[in-house]
Amino acid sequence: MSSDNKGLVATYSEFDTHELEYQRHVKKIRLVDGIRIGITGLALLCGLTILGTSANTLAVYNATHLSSDFHLPLWPDKFDVRPTIALVVGSSIVVVANIVSLIFSKVPMLRNQTSIHTALSLSAPFVGFTAVMISMIFFYAVNSSTTVDTLQSWSCQWGYATMSSKPHFGSLCNQSQTALYLSVILVPVELIVLTVAGYLSILERKSIAMPSPKSGSPVPSS
Repeated sequence: MSSDNKGLVATYSEFDTHELEYQRHVKKIRLVDGIRIGITGLALLCGLTILGTSANTLAVYNATHLSSDFHLPLWPDKFDVRPTIALVVGSSIVVVANIVSLIFSKVPMLRNQTSIHTALSLSAPFVGFTAVMISMIFFYAVNSSTTVDTLQSWSCQWGYATMSSKPHFGSLCNQSQTALYLSVILVPVELIVLTVAGYLSILERKSIAMPSPKSGSPVPSS
């Protein structure tokens, strides 16, 4: 075998190695991105459930709350709805942030804008994590009061009462607890999304530095 042929074989062998390495790296990026999208979808579902249950309990309270002028009011005069409002606001931010992240991940035209997509994949879970943390801290800070009732404390206190019409304290108690428990679960979920998105950003930056098989293809000499 001539020296030219040996050099050509070596060049092709090196190209095959680079191509395999590049393909493995691309597969890893797709796998990590798929995991990120899946967990983002889970965070979105949690946010929608929290928003739905919290908003419903707040709507029932607004519909059944009577002033102190009425006899036998269903709700006490000193009442704090801010913890429920905090969950509504926090979950709304989580929902919007995750929807925007998923849109930029699934729509090819938007996904091809690499810088914007990378920034959103990192900022969306960070915004969601921050929003749910603030709402949780505020919820527990106010709900721990022993002098003023909240939607959860009052509805769960009277949850055993059988009612033929709203407010159905038992249902409100269950909905309030569901929103609270899902908010607790959402904290590590958003943190996981943020971690995976950070790892994905590192992989994507590494792929940019790697030579593409097309650009690195050896051209046989004539």
